Amino acid sequence: MSKVSVIGAGNVGATCADVLAHQDVLKEVILLDIKEGVAQGKALDIWQTAPINYYSTKTRGVTNDYAATAGSDVVVITSGVPRKPGMSRDDLISTNAGIVKGVTENVIKHSPDAIIVVVANPLDVMTYCSYLTAGVDSSKVFGMAGILDTARYRAFLAEALNVSPKDIQAVLMGGHGDTMVPLPRYTTVGGIPVTEMIAPDALEAIVQRTKTGGGEIVNLLGTSAWYAPGAAAAQMVEAIIKDEQRIFPVCAWLTGEYGLNDVFLGVPVKLGRNGIEQIIELKLNAEEMALLKTSAGHVKEVMNVLDGMNISA
Repeated sequence: MSKVSVIGAGNVGATCADVLAHQDVLKEVILLDIKEGVAQGKALDIWQTAPINYYSTKTRGVTNDYAATAGSDVVVITSGVPRKPGMSRDDLISTNAGIVKGVTENVIKHSPDAIIVVVANPLDVMTYCSYLTAGVDSSKVFGMAGILDTARYRAFLAEALNVSPKDIQAVLMGGHGDTMVPLPRYTTVGGIPVTEMIAPDALEAIVQRTKTGGGEIVNLLGTSAWYAPGAAAAQMVEAIIKDEQRIFPVCAWLTGEYGLNDVFLGVPVKLGRNGIEQIIELKLNAEEMALLKTSAGHVKEVMNVLDGMNISA
């Protein structure tokens, strides 16, 4: 049985820990936060649902005690300041980079072989920050964004088509934000191309809503989403722990794939026990490739800002 640690017991982290516990595939989930009592309280609350929801995974909370995370197979980093209305993901970079660097150092100190899943925003650049700090192979440090973005896309499509979201499969690439690249050509409903089931203008409206899906929730709640992001991160962890070899869109380090180098970007990968087992290169058409390169350029700009901060020093 495996051990997973979730760093940050805010809404996303606590939701991730809760979903992981319900999967009942782990021996233990450690929830860690810097605020005294928060992780302990939430972990205790989750543990008390075990007799009701019938699972055995133990959840335990600690305050800034990274020794408790020692020997983790996977670590999910959700630490950081959430977005506020009117704040872009890029505005978060300086604050969250410092947080993610410190967390990653502590994680690697106690679990040098752990696979790290980053959820902090701005996602692509915080994954880069963790990768620089960890000093491990890029197959073991990657970000959760694509699963969340495709979930939003699929949920909106299910609503528009009045079908079960279970039957919708989709691929979405690029950065996590307004430059993401949904791929209607690779979207199916029960195996049927989505373009045969919805008018082009309606599909385009859904694509645009997906791109700003996070902002829509921020404007409604006054803070970032947590149910879907937490569940998305937990789904990645499950695929790793169970060595499922699942195909997911993940924020991964590219070294020539899609003609792109030295950038963290959302691409389809195969996830298993070793982390990213394979990066899958789709045959994109000229329009799709142009959108992907535009998205990569935007991410690279923010990565350059991080480089200028000498975060790895």
